[in-house]
Amino acid sequence: MPAGGTTLDRKTMVADGLTVAAASRALRERRVSAAALTEQCLAAIAARSAELNAFITITADEARRQAQTADLELESGIDRGPLHGIPISLKDLIDVQGVATTAASHVRDGHVAAADATVTARLRQAGAVLVGKTNLHEFAFGTTNEDSAYGPARHPLDPTRSPGGSSGGSAVSVATGMALASLGTDTGGSIRIPAAACGLVGLKPSIGEIPLDGVVPLSASFDHVGPLCRSVEDAQLLYDVLRGGSSARVPESREARTIRVGIPRDYFLALLDEEVAAAFISTCTRLANAGVMMSDVRVQHTDLIGAVYTHVSIPEAVAYHAATLERIPERYTPNVRMRLEAGRFLLAEDYVRARQGCRELRLAVDAALTDCDVLLLPTLAIPAPPLGMSTVRIGDRDEPVRNVMLRLTNLFNITGHPAIAVPCGATRTGLPVSAQLVGHLDQTQALLAVARALEPHVTPSPAR
Repeated sequence: MPAGGTTLDRKTMVADGLTVAAASRALRERRVSAAALTEQCLAAIAARSAELNAFITITADEARRQAQTADLELESGIDRGPLHGIPISLKDLIDVQGVATTAASHVRDGHVAAADATVTARLRQAGAVLVGKTNLHEFAFGTTNEDSAYGPARHPLDPTRSPGGSSGGSAVSVATGMALASLGTDTGGSIRIPAAACGLVGLKPSIGEIPLDGVVPLSASFDHVGPLCRSVEDAQLLYDVLRGGSSARVPESREARTIRVGIPRDYFLALLDEEVAAAFISTCTRLANAGVMMSDVRVQHTDLIGAVYTHVSIPEAVAYHAATLERIPERYTPNVRMRLEAGRFLLAEDYVRARQGCRELRLAVDAALTDCDVLLLPTLAIPAPPLGMSTVRIGDRDEPVRNVMLRLTNLFNITGHPAIAVPCGATRTGLPVSAQLVGHLDQTQALLAVARALEPHVTPSPAR
């Protein structure tokens, strides 16, 4: 139950429900200033940062300067687009010139970024206000955000629980109004998992769409950058900036009754917390009542997912960390160091076979999408778990927390398909539950168009 035994809804977490889109309109109508928005976010950070530990570095003075510049530009008719004057946080894997990129690890003590990551530079060009760098699971190598050199980020509804990971601090910052949106990274679900745990929207675009230079890698084959925010419309706005604002035509908005949704059962619905399962069934009912065309589909080769993910992601992580594991192993948190050390014993032939498995799984997801616009499945099989728990009970089984949290998301890192987490309900005690929409490869824009059409039916109205 949330702290104090209180049942809470999503609006309790989202400071006055302000979205990027709404704030952007208010700025242009002179109903609010970028300086005021920034001060509101900095006040939220000051009020709850000690309790929730969402940030590693707060760039308050620079944020105030950026907000002042944004106000002056908007007043003089210079409009850089919908993110102009919007306070945004960044996961502390993403370089910001002149600021440390810690990756939540003492391994990187003393590091200061010499240049912006491309995604940071694009946010600057769009006039965004950067309020700080958020906490994460060390080097993004975990799902709970508790293995951090700076201590765990904590769930906004219940500080004894995990906000999800690895982009946990990013989710907390948005859920509590410390920022209006955040950039995270997603290698096995690290945007979608914390978005699901904290009642937010989280987008993992198609593989390769968003540049990764200036972002500390975990697994080069599976890494993605994307937004955590409060609505699908906000995700669209950030995605457009992050991909460089190319001239690709945005698909026209869709009507729910024209959308074909495939539900992959078997593996994807076989191991769910009972309240997650109930919320997902209710979501399917709402969509069907809205006229959405629903059908069951099957994804082949799901038995390969765990082995393929492990035998690609861990060797790639070990290769990146090899030098520091030899030189300063004691600076890693114990659990992350243990996983990296264990990864040294994986065989090259297993990596090669796993790469072939990636192709087979990509074709399997493509096949499941043949007659569908999107796939629909839960994002997270359990509500946000208590910090420090290594296993969680589902039905009559105890399951490893890490495995359960990755179970429904990591396939789409393997295959590269775009996927978006959207809130779809809550448990009896108010912990968020999330649905995941998965689109065709290299068609993130089409996925976003579908997600915007379905969002009013996926997210129950009392929570919006």
